[in-house]
Amino acid sequence: MSRASTHDAIVIGAGPAGSSAALALAQRGWAVAIVEKSAFPRRKVCGEYISASNLALLDRLEIGDAWRAEAGPEIRRVGLFSGDADIEAPMPGARSGPAAKDGFGRALGRDVLDTLLLDAARAAGAEVFQPCRAVAIARDGDCQVVQIQATSGSSGDAEMILRAPVIVAAHGSWEPGPLPSQLEKSSRPPDLLGFKAHFTNSSLPPDLMPLLTFPGGYGGMVLADHGRMSISCCIRRDMLTRLRASLAAKRGGHVSAAEAVELHIRTTCRGARDALEDARRDGAWLAAGPIRPGIRAGYECDIFRAGNIAGESHPIIAEGISMALQSGWLLAQELSQAAEGQAGREAAGRRYEAAWRDLFSTRVLAAEGIARLALGPGGAALMEAVVRNFPRALTLGARLSGKTKPVPGLADRRLARS
Repeated sequence: MSRASTHDAIVIGAGPAGSSAALALAQRGWAVAIVEKSAFPRRKVCGEYISASNLALLDRLEIGDAWRAEAGPEIRRVGLFSGDADIEAPMPGARSGPAAKDGFGRALGRDVLDTLLLDAARAAGAEVFQPCRAVAIARDGDCQVVQIQATSGSSGDAEMILRAPVIVAAHGSWEPGPLPSQLEKSSRPPDLLGFKAHFTNSSLPPDLMPLLTFPGGYGGMVLADHGRMSISCCIRRDMLTRLRASLAAKRGGHVSAAEAVELHIRTTCRGARDALEDARRDGAWLAAGPIRPGIRAGYECDIFRAGNIAGESHPIIAEGISMALQSGWLLAQELSQAAEGQAGREAAGRRYEAAWRDLFSTRVLAAEGIARLALGPGGAALMEAVVRNFPRALTLGARLSGKTKPVPGLADRRLARS
């Protein structure tokens, strides 16, 4: 038998975008339901770095102190590991505003961060359905009806019905499905596929976050929490196919995608190879994708998109978590000030889309330009030559990516807990 419940908003997905939106709305007195398909803690393909500009937002969401206690060291230098090149430059720090007290960003594993955010949302009053999957959305008068099902192995009702006038789609862009907010995907040779792993005992300097470039892809390394070094990367599908075929021919057997990626990085990027020389992998490689960078509709028919389902930058600029957190906050701002009824929600949707573009479009475009350079023929060599002659280009790139841009609306006390 299914049961039903009614809320002001239903958030699908409890990553940084969904949990930040749900938490901000719950702090303002909204009745919020969160639907999350996975049990926490869980790891995700993600670079894990959070810019200092987000720390005032984490304070507003009441997890700032817990985040500071768990996160890795301050990242004061940005670098480029490309071929045999190892180039460094200062990371721009937050010089003004609430983030200035922290100065520099740090990294925290998604298994820790997502749990902090979800626990805070639950403590603020959000009702959490986990592990549960949203399987259908349909309109019923002024409300949306969301059918959810408990995932395999979970306890409780196998099927439930949730009702709310507002749906926040924060389930990410990588997984296709039946929901009207999900994206259709097909495989293409130039697709970018994402990989991520943690390593311990790495020799990467604790205050350095280097960009890695290698034939057919790019990535990044950063020291996160508990001594874990996170390496995340993207590689073109056609390059990965060729690498696996070549290795299989040499070894006379199957070669996994993750094994081929790790060997490719070690072979072609000296800085990464040196950092990993004595390191031990902590857990298995994770894979996800394909990645579809670009800006999408943030609102359609009372479904609001947050996180990378709303828009996605190339991961080359390490701003994925920042964009997710801030998009959830932006959406909560607009929804909390919306007039009642369909017209009010539509106006809030238009304001949210405009605010999203104002805050993120520059970094999306900057990421696209840097990624095209890194992935194009001879692009890595050209990037290396530019950075070698002008190391501060790395600092400039970090600024263009939004790492020092303040989060809007934090100073407005009207948006605080009601």
